[in-house]
Amino acid sequence: MVFADISGSTALFEALGNERATEAITQMTRRIGDALEACGGRVVKTLGDGVLGIFGDAAGAVSATATLLRQQHERQGRWPQPVRMELRVGVASGEVVEVDGDCYGDAVNVASRLCERAGAGEIWATETTVLLAGAAPEVWYRKMGLLEIRGKSELQMLYQVEWREDEAPDSLTMQATLMSSFAPEDSVLGKIQFSWHGVDHTFSSSDVPVLLGRATHAQLCINDPRVSRLHARIDWRNGGFVLTDMSSFGTWVRFEGSDSLVRLRRDGCQLHGTGEIALGVSFMEASAPVIRFHVAGASVHLV
Repeated sequence: MVFADISGSTALFEALGNERATEAITQMTRRIGDALEACGGRVVKTLGDGVLGIFGDAAGAVSATATLLRQQHERQGRWPQPVRMELRVGVASGEVVEVDGDCYGDAVNVASRLCERAGAGEIWATETTVLLAGAAPEVWYRKMGLLEIRGKSELQMLYQVEWREDEAPDSLTMQATLMSSFAPEDSVLGKIQFSWHGVDHTFSSSDVPVLLGRATHAQLCINDPRVSRLHARIDWRNGGFVLTDMSSFGTWVRFEGSDSLVRLRRDGCQLHGTGEIALGVSFMEASAPVIRFHVAGASVHLV
């Protein structure tokens, strides 16, 4: 989801008056909508000086918003000072529900909250969005750390999408090193083994994050149409491997010796011992793509 609005529209009303400012904002929101649709998105609705849009993938959303801000930056140079309008954008990924032409869901709320917190000319995005988008063309990612988002009980890892071509890349998390920015939180020893179609893959705690999905660059490439392109990720946190679902249809976990299933929808759980992971469909489906896992190794903190 993408939420874009005009930063400082109150000052515009003070400078131009109600009628002229309303006309300028209406024209600007129309341009925002046109720009999003030109890049493959769809406008859900317009809210005053803001536009809510939806994209089929995170990479498209990130590229579209970067293009939008570049275009606006170019226009600003040709506009007189009183009518210059800066844009700010929030981007979030997740499941949404469409009802009567409107969209509802956590991703909608988070995109709106990120837009509120972003400064003029800034694009803020969630960690999931950045990971799913990957090395989108002509953008970089600046890691801002764990920040509070209104309505969320836990701090969220947030990134700024940098679209300015003249920005010094040395201070940014660049495309080529994107994955290294998702580093393990502590230096510990541990190993996890995955088995898929008779082939074993073993990763240590220093190898994270490990991506599971259909994408060819995923460390565990699962070629099944029910599996999302980037379906899930494995991180090492607080001395254990954590599986986080990022998919469209969910992930199921079954631990050896337990009859209960853990269903994940854009959330995570810690993996321990031995068990199985079903991607896209539950274990009840006989042909479900199932990966077997085994966690081994001591959680020894290095000092």
